[in-house]
Amino acid sequence: MKKTVIFIVFFLTSLLQAQVKFETKVSKNTVGLNERIQVQFSVNEDADNFQAPSFDGFTLVGGPFQSRNFSWINGVKSFSLSYSYILQPTQKGVLTIKPATIEYDGNILKSAPVKVTVTDAIPVPKDPNSPDYVAGEGVHLVAEISNSNPYMNEPLTVVYKLYFDPRFIIRNVKELKNPKYNGFWSQHIDIQKLEAVEATYNGQDYAMVMWRKVILYPLEAGNKPIEPLSINLEIQVPSGRRNMFGQQSYQLTTKTVTAGSKTINVKPLPENGKPADFKGAVGNFTFKVKPSKTKLKTGESLDLEIAVSGNGNLKLLDLPKTEFPSAFEVFDPQHKEEVKTPLSGMNGKISDTYTIVPQFKGKYTIQPITFSYFDLGSKMYKTITSEEITIDVLDNPNFTANTNAVASNKKEVVKNNVFQFIKLNSKFESVTKKDFLGSNLFYSLLFAPLLLIPIIILAKKKKEAIDADVFGNKIKRNNRLAKKFLADAKKQMGNKVPFYMAMEKALHNFLKAKLHIETSEMSKENIQEMLHDKQANKNDVAQFMQLMNDCEFARYTPSSDVAMQKDYDKAVEIISELSKQL
Repeated sequence: MKKTVIFIVFFLTSLLQAQVKFETKVSKNTVGLNERIQVQFSVNEDADNFQAPSFDGFTLVGGPFQSRNFSWINGVKSFSLSYSYILQPTQKGVLTIKPATIEYDGNILKSAPVKVTVTDAIPVPKDPNSPDYVAGEGVHLVAEISNSNPYMNEPLTVVYKLYFDPRFIIRNVKELKNPKYNGFWSQHIDIQKLEAVEATYNGQDYAMVMWRKVILYPLEAGNKPIEPLSINLEIQVPSGRRNMFGQQSYQLTTKTVTAGSKTINVKPLPENGKPADFKGAVGNFTFKVKPSKTKLKTGESLDLEIAVSGNGNLKLLDLPKTEFPSAFEVFDPQHKEEVKTPLSGMNGKISDTYTIVPQFKGKYTIQPITFSYFDLGSKMYKTITSEEITIDVLDNPNFTANTNAVASNKKEVVKNNVFQFIKLNSKFESVTKKDFLGSNLFYSLLFAPLLLIPIIILAKKKKEAIDADVFGNKIKRNNRLAKKFLADAKKQMGNKVPFYMAMEKALHNFLKAKLHIETSEMSKENIQEMLHDKQANKNDVAQFMQLMNDCEFARYTPSSDVAMQKDYDKAVEIISELSKQL
């Protein structure tokens, strides 16, 4: 009997897999490094929850593009659902497009992996009428370096500028490869707003966008390469033709541009005249050592601030230290940085503040502290020496010196009162203890599981009844999917294609839940007729159908964030109204 059941399950599983086909197709299996391929994942049943693979080794240039096809020929129904992507390889070799997943009838299906061979870039013929050629000639990414031969720890800036033909419309710009600044301390400068301005490049007029600003501090001497920045962008190129209204028509293409690699020749700091206490400070600084007070009693505390301020590599500095008299209890310093990093370089102040507690009466001296730095203006080393500080400590009869704290650099509390108060109230406890066996708690824990048995039986019957309601479960599932895809659409606000795909899925699953229909029955005439049969408001039905049309065409037309927000608000409002009426 057991073998028979296993055989039946295996037979049904094989039959299901034979009926449902989930495939991966590529436009070609061998591609040049500069070419693109189309990858299509298709399934022959109405499945949900499609998950694309990660596309390792490729750059996503376009997609996903979703397509549904349904036909009924000679009584035979055929259906196909596909998701297409445009990819460009980023490396040579044999690359694998990993399996995608999709859910059908409660089962997770996987497509087969596909191997693609990537060869060297192939020469592309130049066609002056091709939008790819026009875009290639009219878009440039340039890295401008303020100083290609700096000293170590001397700041330099890299500004990336995107030049493009003013006639072009640029959209969906994505960074593909971020440069690594090995051998440099780096920080990005925030650009509040990407705004195109008029500019000149190679003697021609262009529109220019300041794309990125980076400030670098070289940490090592020698030739240091800076990797290129690469970005991919969609470009609408004028076609040279006009539509029936006299407006310029455009052709859409995509382009990857790179700023090219750069090399910085970093000079070492001169050895001639280098002070013995020099620790790498480069710039123009002031140095101060300041006590909070110079006269106090034993047991009282004072703060000693050692501070460097000015312009230079402040965040990379180690402040000088000093020796304190043995009669001082000194705590670890509190480090503080008040440094800004504009495009001109770091400026501000860094400081170490020591808390000092004198343990004995007397006059104590803190020796002068020196700070040396390399001045970029004069190309010479400079040394600043602080003044000698005298601390006058007066006697404090109420203070007991803590000699251990002086040695260990940890402050201890000295207690002068050895004896504590005697407790005045007594608290009695029973000598004999009650046994747990036979107590009320024992019997409560013993019979509690028996009381749970009826509850478990009722819960199990309730679950079985819910699981048996296939039609009701399908409605609940479609309701959940409609809410899920509406939530996904809200997360994708500003990203046009995923936003409108999620909106379409939300509308389709709403219809499945309320009209009890499948995707194959979703013709516009059928939907309208069924909504009218259920006494839905004609105006609301018209708005719903219009919204479905808008979502279908909006993926292929320009759309702003404001338009997406309006479509989302409209979808929430119409779904809410129709839910009440249905």
